[in-house]
Order: sequence, then C-alpha cells, then structure tokens
Amino acid sequence: MPVIKIHKNGEAHEGEIPDNSNMVVRAGIRQFPYPHLTYGCGMGKCAKCMCKIITGETSLPEPNWKEKKILGSKLEQGYRLACQLWISADLELSQA
Repeated sequence: MPVIKIHKNGEAHEGEIPDNSNMVVRAGIRQFPYPHLTYGCGMGKCAKCMCKIITGETSLPEPNWKEKKILGSKLEQGYRLACQLWISADLELSQA
C-alpha cells in the first residue's frame, strides 16, 4: 500500500492508502488523508485540493486536461490537483 505524507500548517501527517486510490475520494469517506487534506468539488474545477508534490512525482500520470486548464504554469512548479490523481506509489506533498 502506498504511503502518503502530507505537510500542512507546519505539521506532517503520514498514512497508507490502498493501491490505485484517490486521496479526495478517501477523505470524502473520512479515511486517511481525512482531515488533513483540503479539497472541494472533487472534479478538477475548484483547485482547493491543489498540492505541491515533494517526492513521488515520477510515479504519477501525466497531467490531464483539467489540471492543465486549472493549474497552467503551476504544473511546471510541481503543483497537481489531488482529486485527479490515482495513487499507486509512495507520495509526499504539501498543501497551503
């Protein structure tokens, strides 16, 4: 199972999620990364789940059209939308 580490508000939160899981879906049913992940619509429209990938970016799929539209040049800075990511490897990220 992938290990997810979230840095937020000066704290680090770590937990496992099942392989091929979406963090926003899991948080929505009150499983880790709940309550540490900020999210909104879950459909790639609001960008509330935007996070900066610290490690594990090579295991992620290429950004889809929603991420490209919402994030634009922030993609080049390592930002992604958590709602659009299905996780299959360890990942470390930060969220404001």
